[in-house]
Amino acid sequence: MEKFVITQRINNEYQFNLKAVNGEIILTSEGYVQKASCQKGIESVKVNSQDASRYDRRVAVNGKDYFVLKARNGEIIGKSKLYNSKSGMENGIASVKLNAPMAAIVDETLKK
Repeated sequence: MEKFVITQRINNEYQFNLKAVNGEIILTSEGYVQKASCQKGIESVKVNSQDASRYDRRVAVNGKDYFVLKARNGEIIGKSKLYNSKSGMENGIASVKLNAPMAAIVDETLKK
């Protein structure tokens, strides 16, 4: 099952990863000071992932393709992994569009 996984970084910021059915991370958030902000970020991904204009395709300094998902205000709410090809990146975007709206939320910070 696809899911958003909330974790806490070593600096105590919260982040989420959207994981596909195979467990692969397809989108990672920025760090959030408050867990509530992290949860709002997930809701923003669920909404904005359905709008093709919210995806910004980019090339890293090493030449690999990746994308960012932006909110309506232009702020980045998630970043993909680096892909070896443009087609791989496009498959990643398709996966976010497909998986994000119905993905469960797993809060791993509750296990501490």
